Amino acid sequence: MKMIWTSLLIVSLVLLLWIVVRNRLSWSWLRGFSLQLIAAAAVLYLLNYSDIIPNLYIPLNPVTVGTVVALGVPGIALIAGVQYFFV
Repeated sequence: MKMIWTSLLIVSLVLLLWIVVRNRLSWSWLRGFSLQLIAAAAVLYLLNYSDIIPNLYIPLNPVTVGTVVALGVPGIALIAGVQYFFV
């Protein structure tokens, strides 16, 4: 089963790279996404270690960083609310 998922990932990656190269898309979207990713990780890091909100620790993992990248500041509020009410 692990081999199937690995081969599917490799085939998907190759097809995605082929589409990007074939269409000669602008690389500005990659730069923008990278900047948002770095900013989201930095904001979560500062929020965790500055103790602005006491007793709040949001772990830095792909799910939390992805949520903050996709939603921005409301993503941080969403994660904080989920952690406060459900965890």
